[in-house]
Amino acid sequence: MKFKLNVWRQANEKSAGGFEKYDIDGITNDHSFLEMLDVLNEKLIVTGKEPVVFDHDCREGICGSCSLVVNGHVHGPQEAATTCQLHMRKFTDGEEITVEPWRAGAFPVIRDLAVDRSAFDRIIQAGGYVSVRTGAAPDANSILVGKDVADRAMDAAACIGCGACVAACPNASAMLFTAAKVRHLNLLPQGQPEKDKRTIRMVTQMDAEGFGACTNHLECEAACPKSISTDFIGELNRDLASAMLRARADRSFTGG
Repeated sequence: MKFKLNVWRQANEKSAGGFEKYDIDGITNDHSFLEMLDVLNEKLIVTGKEPVVFDHDCREGICGSCSLVVNGHVHGPQEAATTCQLHMRKFTDGEEITVEPWRAGAFPVIRDLAVDRSAFDRIIQAGGYVSVRTGAAPDANSILVGKDVADRAMDAAACIGCGACVAACPNASAMLFTAAKVRHLNLLPQGQPEKDKRTIRMVTQMDAEGFGACTNHLECEAACPKSISTDFIGELNRDLASAMLRARADRSFTGG
């Protein structure tokens, strides 16, 4: 298979970027999209050119590193899948493919297709810790959790923090990511002692990072490789409203 690639190249956050065209052949149906980029980079290196920088790690749809926009689709045209799970059989021989990085002010370009998603790390860090001691596995299992609650918490915990929700959202909102991370712990009994503080701190940090507001476009859910439901956003808003009311009632709570 042969392809014509339009790949975004950018030296760093401050420099102006642009698309460069590459012709590539020798690609099979079984090549993943990232393996195709590997083949491109091998050819660039052999000819003395700089390889294309892109994020990757596990290549098993788990780590969330593969942050690419392919032909205008976050993670590519395959639904509920990361870019590393996208295979070239999804494209036609001779097709022209455009590859871009995540486009969001809170995700500045590091180089080429790689972006800085450390804003997500700071949101998680703002949530603090869980103070409940669960001990070893048998001790943790002694804390009863209803199956419906456990299943719901696991649905939220499925978030891999890839940032597809931000890249797909017209407002570059991080509400789906933040909601999944907040609700994961807020649903469980171990997460109750810090529930209010966690909710307020993580939402406050999200706003401080410069993400846009959620206006219910629902593009985040459509682009999410783990199909995280936007219902979590509504639940986060409810948690936040309750936490703020209790914080106002308790003058000793600062949220800091």
